[in-house]
Amino acid sequence: MTFLSRLALSFVFSGMALVAQAEQIHVAVASNFSDTLAELGQLFQAATGHELVLSPGASGTIYTQITHGAPFDVFFSADEALPQRLLQEGLASQTGLYARGALVLWSQNPALVDADGTVLRNGNFRHLAFANPALAPYGVAAQETLTALGLWQELQGKLVQGENITQTLQFIASGNAELGFIAASQYVALAGHGSAWAVPAALYTPIRQSYALLQDNPASRALLAFLNTSAAQALLERSGYLLPP
Repeated sequence: MTFLSRLALSFVFSGMALVAQAEQIHVAVASNFSDTLAELGQLFQAATGHELVLSPGASGTIYTQITHGAPFDVFFSADEALPQRLLQEGLASQTGLYARGALVLWSQNPALVDADGTVLRNGNFRHLAFANPALAPYGVAAQETLTALGLWQELQGKLVQGENITQTLQFIASGNAELGFIAASQYVALAGHGSAWAVPAALYTPIRQSYALLQDNPASRALLAFLNTSAAQALLERSGYLLPP
């Protein structure tokens, strides 16, 4: 074997070692998806050795952090618009749909929320919680739902606003609000506790949850590829998400 051949092989093996080396991937994630992504991260780490370091929050808040230089590798947003903006601004190299979300009206009181959501019209409650529409796409969906029902103005005095969908759930679970709008994935995690109404999809703009690839490296691309595996897709469905078309 010539010297040049040996040198070429050494570069190949060095490259393979770098790809195989386990890395930490810093991931910003919308609050509704954080628990599911934590589970996916365990499967991903077992398969690849790469570890996810998660930073959950409201999608709008995370977007602002990224534009101010926050060092994330991937951003899993609760909507499609923010990743697209990052792409247009040159802060992301790729975007894509990873799941579709759904909205649920929930109360820990098993007798409060009826199957068709008429409790909203009856007004038999003091406070209704929802996420901040300026920061959280699920908050936008909640506002659109109330607007479609003709109740947005009527219920202004009863609305309690969480910074994100996780804080909204905390308001309801703590009793600070008798009911509120949460993500279907959160309701699945509650294992049927309380009472709920699955908000008809026709009442709000589809929640197209998308990612933004911020740092294009082998570990980040391995994570995005893992989302298309049968194990990851099955977990998404079990967690209350609809799969991308």
